[in-house]
Amino acid sequence: MLIENGTVFTGTEFENGLSIRLMNGIVQEVGESLRAEAGEKVIDLEGDYLLPGFVDVHIHAFRGSDTMRGETDIRRMSRELAGTGTGAFCPTTMSASMEDTAKVIDGIRRTIEQPERNGARVLGAHMEAPFLSEGKAGAQRKEFFRNPSWDDLLNMAEDPSLVRLITMAPEKDGSEEFVRKASAAGIHVSIGHTQADAEKVHEAGDWGADHITHTFNAQTPLHHREPGVPGASMTDDRFFCEMICDGKHLHDDIVRLIILCKGADRAVAITDAMEAAGMPDGEYSLGGQPVFVKEGAARLADGTLAGSVLTMNEALYNLIHRYGADPLSACKMCTSTPARSIGESVAGHMVPGSPAILTRWSRKWDMISVITDTAESCQADR
Repeated sequence: MLIENGTVFTGTEFENGLSIRLMNGIVQEVGESLRAEAGEKVIDLEGDYLLPGFVDVHIHAFRGSDTMRGETDIRRMSRELAGTGTGAFCPTTMSASMEDTAKVIDGIRRTIEQPERNGARVLGAHMEAPFLSEGKAGAQRKEFFRNPSWDDLLNMAEDPSLVRLITMAPEKDGSEEFVRKASAAGIHVSIGHTQADAEKVHEAGDWGADHITHTFNAQTPLHHREPGVPGASMTDDRFFCEMICDGKHLHDDIVRLIILCKGADRAVAITDAMEAAGMPDGEYSLGGQPVFVKEGAARLADGTLAGSVLTMNEALYNLIHRYGADPLSACKMCTSTPARSIGESVAGHMVPGSPAILTRWSRKWDMISVITDTAESCQADR
């Protein structure tokens, strides 16, 4: 399939005059002089925008499937997410026993080794547990929390390269040794579910941490004399800052503040989605706990927010139309910046080898369709 006559977001900028060839589930070629081969399907974008697939580095579940149920659900997530324009993702764990977590990581390994033909690419695990603070548990189950330990990580993920990102509370005993070992092994360490003060955040950056999990949520707050995790991370250029742009987790001005402080090259749009994403309101579960979804908000029985029902295409729409981000910045924050935050240079960029899951947007920035190497699927909504 050849796609032409569009404004292409390459991962860094918009370019006109580029054509994109999709074949065998990947972007095969990107260039200015590509010509259709005999019998090749051609899509004329008629000036619309074309984006690489979204990259979601923090997503627990989608449309009734949950990472913690293992390989079958992860594969279903891969297939379903592709239909929303997500080209790659990190299945994200919840706190559980080390044995159960090890089974999930093994399911992620098998999905990476034998990927879904028409699915979003699995980049590796985001372990959002178990090295978290009991005082900032959020929707995570505290009974499984423990101090950071490299040996425990190896018991859960025999091959550390399967873990692209791990969330932890850096104030816990053993944190410095763990962060240094994880960073040396190529794992990106994210600060989250933590009672760390600003000084500890900067210190964790010295050890090698470079990421903040759902900034402002489940962490010490921003205060003018105690800046906490948000204040430290927004002023420390070493950190990528995640943000859930659903209008529920963060006030609109806080999203704008993160973008102003970090810029599009360090602000990371995520969904933090749970299984009700893409589903109607009702009762669901997350990490073995009942979750009640009403009017787009997912909460535990006590009212605690428990993930979101956001999709990445909705996040991009919100960034532009709700939060006022310029389109170039919004595209970065949903594709190439999340990818770079975990050391990924292919997915999230319009380059040979990236997933053949692209999104088409109108000049007014409404999503028109998802394009794969087999079809263009029009979207009835965002």
